[in-house]
Amino acid sequence: MPKTVLMQGDEAAALGAIRAGCRFYAGYPITPASEIAEVMARELPGVGGVFIQMEDEIASAAAIIGASLAGVKSMTATSGPGFSLMQEAIGYAIMTETPTVFVNVMRGGPSTGLPTKTSQGDIMQARWGTHGDHAIIALYPSSVQEVYKYIITAFNLAEKYRTPVVFLMDETLGHMRENFIMPSEKEVFIYNRLREEQIKEEEVFLPYETEEYAEPTPQPLVEMGKARFHVSGLIHDEAGFPMASPDIAERLIRRLVEKIRLHADEISIYDEYMTEDAEVLIIAYGITARSAMRAVKIARNDRIKVGLFRPITIWPVPRTRLKELLSRVGSVIIAEMNLGQYAHEILSLIKNNVRVKLVNKVNGELITPQEILDAVTELQSGIVGYY
Repeated sequence: MPKTVLMQGDEAAALGAIRAGCRFYAGYPITPASEIAEVMARELPGVGGVFIQMEDEIASAAAIIGASLAGVKSMTATSGPGFSLMQEAIGYAIMTETPTVFVNVMRGGPSTGLPTKTSQGDIMQARWGTHGDHAIIALYPSSVQEVYKYIITAFNLAEKYRTPVVFLMDETLGHMRENFIMPSEKEVFIYNRLREEQIKEEEVFLPYETEEYAEPTPQPLVEMGKARFHVSGLIHDEAGFPMASPDIAERLIRRLVEKIRLHADEISIYDEYMTEDAEVLIIAYGITARSAMRAVKIARNDRIKVGLFRPITIWPVPRTRLKELLSRVGSVIIAEMNLGQYAHEILSLIKNNVRVKLVNKVNGELITPQEILDAVTELQSGIVGYY
């Protein structure tokens, strides 16, 4: 019998992570992500997991990387200021190919900003926050049900591609409550690692050996025995030992980027509504997409051909599908609670004359359906320019 549950967004992130196999959580309290830590502290011991409150976000990020390297699926959660502190550790997890999940429940910024207000101001930070050439996977759901569903996906992607995955939410999504049908065991796929006993006795374990741009082999649990290996944030060879060779450096960095870039279509998750005959395409994500959905329904009632494209995989950008849609429409509206961070990516995909209207808000309030409808009216009146 299907089970209907009423759940807060932050609670769904925690419980979904546990269902994905997360057994270690390290974090530091911060609004609006603190409820994730509270649920983890309550629930993890009951499934044999460990919760620890660290002294700060830097230590939290380092702790979950260490736990993952020791063989345990791990996660932390924070908001803008804490996410800023975690960036060096995220880079280390990328370089060491350590599966981890970093949840960022966004609030207004910069600095302390608007701790209790909503925002989508960390979109570019999720992609480029850490230094050096790198790739990242970042997911951003739009409902509490999707939070539960896609936090499991985040863990699966982290394990499959041996990489940290950023899971974005916003204050509104983190704190709102909605009911949904809990997925059954058959509906949930969990991607697990190889274990040490699955490695043949005669094999030499080289954790960073892989075909040049292929998906990496899942990392075994690190136990005493043949699966022990060296870990370094320095450029390293297939055994994990530092090597200063230019050839090795070139090959490693390119592989770290290409293992995600070349699988972007496979990684990309998105949702569409009424795009088949759309003349105006709205692009929105997270909580803003819900206002956009309402705007599309109202516009369709007025016989205006508007459609919605909602990226769930924010990074990498779902470029293939977006290019197809952008080549067919005459007008585009990009709605986001920042000053146009994702718009930069969208505009780079437009190759013909398309009228573009940006709907932006950075005052801690939600973008309303009416504000998006006003943008549709402006597009129809022709008072916006072409790109």
